[in-house]
Amino acid sequence: MLLDAFGLGTVAQSSLLFAGIIVIWVTVPTKIVGILAGFGAGAMISAISFDLVPEAETTIALWQTVLWMLIGVAFFLLGDWVVDKKFGTAGAGGAMGIVVGSVVDGVPESLIFGIQIGTGVAISGAFLAAVFVSNIPQALAPSASLAKSGWSLKRLTILWLAVVLACGVAAALGFLATDASSSAAGDRAAAIAAGGLLAMLTNSLMPFAFERGKNAAGVATVVGFCLTLANT
Repeated sequence: MLLDAFGLGTVAQSSLLFAGIIVIWVTVPTKIVGILAGFGAGAMISAISFDLVPEAETTIALWQTVLWMLIGVAFFLLGDWVVDKKFGTAGAGGAMGIVVGSVVDGVPESLIFGIQIGTGVAISGAFLAAVFVSNIPQALAPSASLAKSGWSLKRLTILWLAVVLACGVAAALGFLATDASSSAAGDRAAAIAAGGLLAMLTNSLMPFAFERGKNAAGVATVVGFCLTLANT
């Protein structure tokens, strides 16, 4: 079961790796990158509104949901600050801010998967598919910019493989948490992911999408929102 949790965490997030390295062989036009980023933003807004926040509110009080969302914001801002110090705020730095958002999204999400396996809760195939698909623009958009900045296949592979494996470990830890405590739940992890993602959307992904996709990015955001909503 522990290996099942690890496997689910890595497989669900594996599209980050696939989309993150395909830019080495396929040149994606800047406007398409912006449109895909907008689509990913819309999908995330839908997931936050109809999956992550409701998941938190089912078992914890509203004030606790707010508190854990703010903790998620703090995690994102800390990671973003580290990125800014290392890469700056433009070019690779802006793209890496979206990568930080992928971690803030994927790790708590995978933790929830592990907890669900440990507690015997059925995991929706439609939700897993939505996670897999929504990760594609989330990785493709920053990777296109990183490749343009000179990142090699090896460097991109290491980056996204580290993210995917971290998600697998998080799923395994979620499963182990259910062994240690029968009261383990994914509510706090869901709230952390929701808060971190909202901050990332405002600071990184949506400005990134509009800068590259212009008005078409707004249309793509609505399409991404509606398609994800249809799978909830």
